[in-house]
Amino acid sequence: MKIEAVDLFYLAMPEVLDVADGSQDMVLVRVRAGGFTGWGECEASPLTTIASLVCPMSHSACHPVLDSVLGQTLDTVEDIAKIVNAVRANSLDLLQADHTLSGIEIAMWDLVGKTQDRPVYELLGFDRFHPKTPYASALFGDTPQETLTKARQVRADGYIAAKFGWGSFGRTYQADADQIHAAREGLGSEGVLLVDAGTVWGEDVEAAALRLPALEEANVLWLEEPFTSGALSSYRQLAHRCNALRLAGGEGAHNALLAEQLIDHGGVGFIQIDAGRVGGILEAKRVADHARHADVQFVNHTFTSHLALSASLQPFAGRTADWLCEYPVEAKPLAKLVTRNHIQVDNNGQVTAPASPGLGMELELEAVRDFLMDVEITVNGKTLYSTPDLTD
Repeated sequence: MKIEAVDLFYLAMPEVLDVADGSQDMVLVRVRAGGFTGWGECEASPLTTIASLVCPMSHSACHPVLDSVLGQTLDTVEDIAKIVNAVRANSLDLLQADHTLSGIEIAMWDLVGKTQDRPVYELLGFDRFHPKTPYASALFGDTPQETLTKARQVRADGYIAAKFGWGSFGRTYQADADQIHAAREGLGSEGVLLVDAGTVWGEDVEAAALRLPALEEANVLWLEEPFTSGALSSYRQLAHRCNALRLAGGEGAHNALLAEQLIDHGGVGFIQIDAGRVGGILEAKRVADHARHADVQFVNHTFTSHLALSASLQPFAGRTADWLCEYPVEAKPLAKLVTRNHIQVDNNGQVTAPASPGLGMELELEAVRDFLMDVEITVNGKTLYSTPDLTD
């Protein structure tokens, strides 16, 4: 069968706030072929992502992403890989291409899984999904007291692991120490506590190292993204100064090579990959395979919808050693409403991806129709994009 349509939809909350919350808008992707429909999601700026799908060719290595996808054969996993390679070759200098490709690639996996009546993780070679322990992913409160309350609620909701990050964290040592200890107190001594610095220290190893005593004292499992993604030397230096604490990072990687550099040269103990950024599910699995050989744990990055959650769980579905998964608990209504079903935490405090064909997620398009942004891209009088009809 041939790919007949690739449609991108810009969805957004009525008000988008200047906070570290990627669930406020989304790029929803629809791919149609042979009477089947696959859905995906990009973890990216919606308007620039749409532009990269349709922009006029700049030169031979800067084609619009759509040129390499529309009309291509899509019957097998091998076909997905061929299309991915074509996009990367033809849109090499189009820097948004990897993010755009990610959502399209995810939708292609969903579609092929439906045609073969198999879940994506089986197409990847796993015989079953090994349950993961979800960590409730939340922002630090504005005050330590608010963080304490959040952490207590997380534990009351049945989560044994939680991650707090961003907000005011990273500005002053004492305030950070207070936040860390508030999170630990609220989560309890047996809870798994993770901290996300949100790249706040850039490349400054000494600023990050000041927080190590508080992090180690609170028995924090990992410190996430203390530095920007490419600051490999800073990561490595800080890793050598940690005791029980481990570093985590990788969500900023938009291809497997960048993630592998963090593993091989950055000293991370956990590599966090978002299928909606890294180039899709197959690229994420490449990182998971590399991490396994390096004795580094693979963890998904997901802070948006359960469509994105299902996609990011697939690459390490069959790994028993990779036991943690990020689980969004503070997503905006848009991200919650876009799917009819959700990946629920079971009575054992674990999650399992759907065993249904494809990604196993049912879209609830009527529920998010009011979030659809009306967009038109016109160049020299020619309309390159206008918002498609949002139907299943």
